[in-house]
Amino acid sequence: MRAGDTLPPLTVPITRILIVAGAVASRDFQDVHHDVEAAKEKGSPDIFMNILTTNGLVGRYITDHFGPRASLRKVAIRLGAPNYPGDTMVLTGTVTSVEPDGTAQVRVVGANGIGQHVSGTVTVAVPDPDVVALAAPLADAVPASVAAPGPRSPAPAPAPDLVAVPVAEETG
Repeated sequence: MRAGDTLPPLTVPITRILIVAGAVASRDFQDVHHDVEAAKEKGSPDIFMNILTTNGLVGRYITDHFGPRASLRKVAIRLGAPNYPGDTMVLTGTVTSVEPDGTAQVRVVGANGIGQHVSGTVTVAVPDPDVVALAAPLADAVPASVAAPGPRSPAPAPAPDLVAVPVAEETG
């Protein structure tokens, strides 16, 4: 991981279910996130995604890329064009800086058919000795005993495939 690296894009279909479920899950009961008529009365052409759902999608984008051991330290985002049902948002990211401890700043943008839905910066800690050893431009100034990778935890086993289990029919 180095400054200037780009993350692969994440395409998110914007559905009514995603918008409503995200609002309910985040306890945002504003009617513009679930009631089409109320949204129209308030000047919107349809319901639209709330900021907490967007924040969650940005966090998912970063942790999907950096892995399950990555830790979000700060998410600072700003909303722009609304996410309406039927649209698609594409999240992209660029690493802007990397600290010797593996903490990185990532510039994130989410665009939809109207324009830029979200923009901001995420600070993520990536506790991987290989990342730490390669990250900082000053890595040569760090003593080898500090920068050298130590014993690593084994990679987590892949998740087993889901298996359909037949349900016994009731008799009687």
